[in-house]
Amino acid sequence: MKINLNEREVEVGEKTTLMQLRDREKPAADVLVYNGAAVSGDLPLSEGDCINLIQRGEVPPVEELEALMAARHTPGVHKKIKKGTVGIAGLGGLGSAVAVALARIGVGRLILADFDMVEPSNLNRQQYFIDQLGQSKAEALESNLKRINPYVRYEAHCIRITPDNIGELFDEVDVMVEAFDRADQKAMLLQSFVEKPIVAASGLAGHGSGETIGVRRMGKWIHIVGDLETGAVPGCGLMAPRVGIAAHMQANIVLRLLLGED
Repeated sequence: MKINLNEREVEVGEKTTLMQLRDREKPAADVLVYNGAAVSGDLPLSEGDCINLIQRGEVPPVEELEALMAARHTPGVHKKIKKGTVGIAGLGGLGSAVAVALARIGVGRLILADFDMVEPSNLNRQQYFIDQLGQSKAEALESNLKRINPYVRYEAHCIRITPDNIGELFDEVDVMVEAFDRADQKAMLLQSFVEKPIVAASGLAGHGSGETIGVRRMGKWIHIVGDLETGAVPGCGLMAPRVGIAAHMQANIVLRLLLGED
C-alpha cells in the first residue's frame, strides 16, 4: 500500500506499523506525526496515511523542510492553500498578525500593502521589532515573514492604497483582507471588490471580553470580524489581545475560503 511520508509517496507492507516505518526510514526520529497529530504509541498504517518523522535538534534538508513545517496541518490542507493568493490591505495590528498566521500555514502567495512606517506605539500589538523602528511596514513585515516561511511568495508594496491603484495591486487575489484603521478606507475597499471574498474587521478596541468578537456575514462576499461597536477612542485604546483574537479569526476565515468551505 502507498502512504505519504514527509510529502513523498512510499510503498509499505499491508501490516506495517508507525514504529516499524520509523525504524526503517528514520530511527532517530523522536517526533512522530500521524495524519496531523503528534503521537507517541504505535499505530497500524492504512492506505493514504500522511506520516512525518522529525528528529529534534536536526535541521532537515531543504527538500524536506517545507513538508515538515506543515506536518501538523490537517491532511490535504497544505496542497490546497499553496495554490491560493491573498491580499492584505493595511499592515498594522490586524494586517501584520493575519500575514504571520497565513505565512505559518503556507498560503502560496501574499500581496501586502501599506504606506506607513513602524513607530514605537505600534509595538504593543503589531508584528514588528524595536530594531525595525523607522522602516516601512511593508519592507519590515516581508523581512519577518521570510524568516517564518521562505516558501511563501511575498509581494510587499510601500504605497498608499487609493481607488486608483487598489484594483491593480490586488487584481489577482483569491481572498482580500481589509485591515485598515479608518472607516473611509474600509468603505473604499468594500466598494472596490464586488465579486471577490473580503474578510474585514470592525470593533476591536479596549480590553472587554473576547467573546464579543464574532463574525457577521454581509451578502455573498463579505465577512466582518469584531463586535461592530468598540472603536479606538480616547479612553479606549488598541491592544494585542483583542486585536490578535480578531486577526486570527480573519486568518481562519481566509483559510476556510481557500479550502472552499462556506
